[in-house]
Parts: sequence; structure tokens; C-alpha cells
Amino acid sequence: MMKPFTLEEVVASCGGQYFGDEALKKVCITSVERDSRQIKPGSLFLAIPGAKVDGHDFIGQCYADGAICAICEKAPENAEKPYILVPSTLQAVKKIAKAYREKFDIPVIGVSGSVGKTSTKEMLYAVISQKYKTHKTQGNLNNELGVPLTLLSMPAETEAAVIEMGISGFGEMTRLSEMVQPTICVLTIIGSCHLEQLGDRDGVCKAKTEMFKHARENAEYILNGDDDKLSQISEVNGKKPIFFGLMAENPYHAQNIKNNGEGGVRCTLCFDGKELDVVIPAIGTYMVSNALAAVAAGSLLGLSDEQLINGVQAYKTVGSRANVINTGKIRIIDDCYNANPTSVKASIDTLKNFSGRKVAILGDMKELGKDELTLHFETGKYAKAQGIDLIIGVGPLALELAKGAEGLWFASIDELDADINSLIKNKDTVLVKASHSMQFEKIVESLKYF
Repeated sequence: MMKPFTLEEVVASCGGQYFGDEALKKVCITSVERDSRQIKPGSLFLAIPGAKVDGHDFIGQCYADGAICAICEKAPENAEKPYILVPSTLQAVKKIAKAYREKFDIPVIGVSGSVGKTSTKEMLYAVISQKYKTHKTQGNLNNELGVPLTLLSMPAETEAAVIEMGISGFGEMTRLSEMVQPTICVLTIIGSCHLEQLGDRDGVCKAKTEMFKHARENAEYILNGDDDKLSQISEVNGKKPIFFGLMAENPYHAQNIKNNGEGGVRCTLCFDGKELDVVIPAIGTYMVSNALAAVAAGSLLGLSDEQLINGVQAYKTVGSRANVINTGKIRIIDDCYNANPTSVKASIDTLKNFSGRKVAILGDMKELGKDELTLHFETGKYAKAQGIDLIIGVGPLALELAKGAEGLWFASIDELDADINSLIKNKDTVLVKASHSMQFEKIVESLKYF
């Protein structure tokens, strides 16, 4: 259940025009929904016009299903319940989310970076929830619609929140942080992603650090000290950042790292003169860095050593992110949620830790700008240098990747599908990774039946 949030407050926050029974303005909404199928009694429905479906067409149905009010850009015909007219529903929901977030005086952790946003968010959640009732971003709701929906779904009893913030251009993070108002800012890695919009890694750093603009007063900043861009930040809003990373000079660092593949990653987390031995239930050594970020946040929030250890060891992966599938004949590393050169190299490093023959099926990495072909070639070259036994490129851009790797290339998933059974062998470990739009989950499904 939401904190008390009346229709009157909703109208005031978004500056919309209210039509309907004035007495109902005092009624509290129970949820905010953009999907008409999720409507519950007392819901506020967001009528958002889309390319294929227009939410305005479902207002009547939402009223019938219990919605108390609709926010819309055009007046519904024969409206039997209140509605709030606004120029843009998307802009309105951002303002409403900001107002609702301001009802909470709790730790709110904003998480971003080119690589590892979601896995770090999940690690933060695993740790922080050892002490606090914690709310987190669900799925990939990390953009200018997802973030406000995440904030508006915070239950009244929430004691801490972990909000993932994803961007592709300048200005977006400023708008997200205006809503989130983080009390702790966590940045993972500044990588080569969204370069079409951001130009280069300096542009990526500039765009990501926009998060700091609307951080709460006395906010803390937890940054990856192994990253050459982030490590140059000496002060933010009068505060010295807290650095984490694998290098020993970071205040939060790790020792004795041993990757046991499916057996998890063992390491010792070192900070404040302490040494905490943990086993991270994940396959990638990069998760050590994510664990250090979470332990830094947990320490700030007063968690005990036992809570920190239990939290790190309670981590769970989500969706198609470094998820290992054992078919009985082969192992599949399903990591096809998204890809850029930094994350692909991290996945190659993970693949190296498995026994037996190692195969990488890699696809196009999108939004890399003018250097996209060079970046694909260099990624392929890296995979070959790490000793991966078979490297397969799929897609137009992946032709350069295959050249760099001196591997095989297929123009499409269908072409690969015709030959895949002759390429994969019993007991192989197969990494599957590409940008989400490449739909590499189809390859994962095919491999399941190998």
C-alpha cells in the first residue's frame, strides 16, 4: 500500500487540470498503473499514447475495473470518474513521482554505470535488505518512465530504496536524479556505450555524473576506483568519494580472489581494517567489485559484519544476465540481455574460468557511434587473446568481431541455427551475448535442446 497520496496532491504536483467530483480530491490513490491489466480498486491510470497502443483507448475499461482517476492528454468520452488533463502524461508522471518520493525520509541509493548496473542493484538490494525493508527497481524499469513507476510503487513501510538509473543521452540523468534525489550515488564503470549520443568515454562520464546534480544534501558518493575516469573525481558537492575496486589502494578492495565457475567466487573483502571472507553466488569475477560497492553502502547504513556477509552471499542473478544453464550435455552462459565492449570483455573473462572447451557466440553491439567497426574488431581480438576455443560472430557488425577473433561469422541467427549442431560439442561451455535487439535469446533456446 502506498503512503497517503490524495488526488489533490497529484493534481498539485503535476499542474494538471482536474475534472470530476471535487469531494473525490480528498481520496488517496492505491497505486499508479500504466498497464490497464494491472488496475486495482483505487488505482490512478496513466493514459500514455504509444506507437502501437494508445492508453487513452482503455480509460473506460480502467474505470470499470476500479481506477479512481486517469491522467490523460485528451478528455475521455462520457467520463464517469475524475480525470486530470495534462499536455504530456509522461512529463506528468515524473512530477508526480518526485512529489511521492519526497514523502520518504529514507536512504535512497541511485545506481548507474555502463556495465553492471543491474547486477550491482541486485547486490545492493541483497545487502541492504538484511537490515531494512528495501524497495528496488524491477526488471529494466530504469528509464524516464521506469524510474517514476519504480518510485511510485514504493510501499508506505519502505525503509530504504535501490533505484537503477539508465540513460543513453545527455540530460536524461539530470531528469532522473531530480526525481530520485539519491542519498547515496553508486557508479560502476564508465565504458564504451551509447557513443552515438555521448561521443566518447569522457561524454559517458559527464552524462553519468549528472546523477550528482540532484543528490540530497550530505549525500555520499561510492565510485569505482579501478575506473580511470571515476578515479579522477576527488570531490563531489563538498564530499570526498568512497572508492571501491580490486586494486589494493581502494579503501574497499578485495584479496584472495578465486573464481570457481559455478561454485561461485571466493574472496576476502577488505575495508576499515576488517577482512570479511565471502563466497559470491555468481560466475563472474567482476561481481567482486559489485559486492564491494554494496558493502560500502551497507557500511554507511550501519550494517553489521554478519549482515554484510549474509547479504553478499544472498545475491541472486536476474533474467538473462550471466545465468548458467546446464542442459546435461553443455553449459550455456545466458548473458544476452545487453552488450558493449566492456561487458563483452568481462563475460569473456568469466568464460575463461570454466573447464572444457569454451565457445563464445557474440553478436552486434549497438549504439557505438563512428568507431563501431574498430570496437567490434578489438573485442574479437581480445576474445582470441584470452584463449577462447571457438568464437562465432553473428550479425552485420559482428563480421568485424569475427575478423578480429579469426573466428566464424554468420549473417543472421537463422544461418547460425542451420549449422549450430555441428559446431557445438558435448561438454562445451557456450557464452551467448549481444545487444538486446539482436534477440539472442533465440540462440539460447536452440542450445537448450542440443
